[in-house]
Amino acid sequence: MSDYIVRASAANETLRAFAIRSTDMTAEMRERHKTLPVVTAAMGRLMSAAAMMGSMMKGDEDRLTVTVKGDGPIGQMIVTVDSHGNVKGFPANPYVDIPRKYKGKLDVGSAVGRGTLTVSMDLGLKEPYNGSVELQTGELGDDFAYYFTVSEQTPAAVGLGVMIDTDSSVKHAGGFIIQLMPSASEETIEKLEASLKEAGSVTAMMEKGMTPEDILNKLLGGLNPVILERIPARFHCNCSKERVAAALATIQTSELQDMINEGKDIEVKCHFCNTAYHFSVSEIRDILFAREHQSEHKTEGKQ
Repeated sequence: MSDYIVRASAANETLRAFAIRSTDMTAEMRERHKTLPVVTAAMGRLMSAAAMMGSMMKGDEDRLTVTVKGDGPIGQMIVTVDSHGNVKGFPANPYVDIPRKYKGKLDVGSAVGRGTLTVSMDLGLKEPYNGSVELQTGELGDDFAYYFTVSEQTPAAVGLGVMIDTDSSVKHAGGFIIQLMPSASEETIEKLEASLKEAGSVTAMMEKGMTPEDILNKLLGGLNPVILERIPARFHCNCSKERVAAALATIQTSELQDMINEGKDIEVKCHFCNTAYHFSVSEIRDILFAREHQSEHKTEGKQ
């Protein structure tokens, strides 16, 4: 089974729901960034939530970036998604190793710490939408629920989970978001609360073999859930050597000249996917020449 997101409604469209299987994308993130288990769990939760939020966007070119900046040892985590289920992200410190809360329970909250959760949506408007809240626990599920309630005025239940196997690989990763529309009745809310208490954790449900559809059907039991859409999801970075070259072209001329004078090839890594791009001295010289030529052309155009 590959990763995917399910979008659904329930209780006569007074509930909006999303669920995700994110095992593969979390495993790929771990492989690319060599994260230790608690960072794998934190990033997996963050990517799950961000991917589901990305599926809420409508435009083909819409982008969403979620930044968690805590005072814990992980530091900052950044995840970017689009409306097609493409996710990429990285932690500032992938090598955090702290004691577990108890046997079998990673202490994500302590690894993240206190700080802020910021969501930036580029919806093709003049200015992106930005919303930010204080982290409540650092466990991320509670923090996203707080974000929806405070920043978007949409009360939500959020469950996120990553199960790490004994060899530090990713066994399961996934999550759900259930949002209450203003017209949701008290009876609907009570039924949902009862289902959430009875359901158990996301990873416990996944360990039983439950799919995103199964999870939503369990959580929304008795509320007539309707599956509306399934969206493939994956870890995918759109970096390329051309993009990196364009970024190199923006640094100061003196720095590029220093690289050329050193006479050594350079390596530049993409933050999001850790892919390494190599540039020879002649390639750096070409980048500098192209920029200077373009600058001269602009100057001549102004005369």
